[in-house]
Amino acid sequence: MTESAHPPEGLVRALRAAGISDERLLQAVRATPRAAFVPTGHHPYAYHDVPIPIGHGQVTTQPSLSAMMIEGLDLSGDEHVLEIGTGLGFQTALLARLAADVVTIEMWPDLAHQARRNLARQGIGNVESRVGDGSGGVPDRAPYDAVIVSAAFPEVPAPLTGQLRFGGRLVQPVGPGGWDQVVSFLRTATGLERRRILTPAHFVRLRGRYGYPS
Repeated sequence: MTESAHPPEGLVRALRAAGISDERLLQAVRATPRAAFVPTGHHPYAYHDVPIPIGHGQVTTQPSLSAMMIEGLDLSGDEHVLEIGTGLGFQTALLARLAADVVTIEMWPDLAHQARRNLARQGIGNVESRVGDGSGGVPDRAPYDAVIVSAAFPEVPAPLTGQLRFGGRLVQPVGPGGWDQVVSFLRTATGLERRRILTPAHFVRLRGRYGYPS
């Protein structure tokens, strides 16, 4: 099966079938060729709604799951967003099309390097890419209007809560890694308030000083 048999519109249909209704998000998917953000050998599957291996025991987030998480941030277009877990940059690209700017952090230098190249080739310039421990966020660029975490931990790390402005939204898989619930939160004056469970999911563990040991 060839890549051209499943163009971005086919992926959009899959997201609609999964319940995604945010038209801005669906348009961002149309405008972002996923094939430009997956390893060459996996191009035939780029427009399937499936995760794709990217090395280091990691996979891309399944597009419909990524879309559910992004939709849970309620982005309007002027937000300053923090992404934990860049991968190869597809989700980063979607966020960049939906917000004012994105700060993204990845623990694996080679993945971060490839993501920067992928984003540059698509002309996406409103992204600042870092390499490091995502469990601690990126404090020098805080506060953020929205935070999205692409790895699981039983609770939201305190630094991520502290870097989110009042009224900001955070989405994270909550659980031990492997069997989790993706939860959306709202930052209030007293901390994080659970808004709703978006979906069950399987994520890798969040590793770092405020997550699981690396």
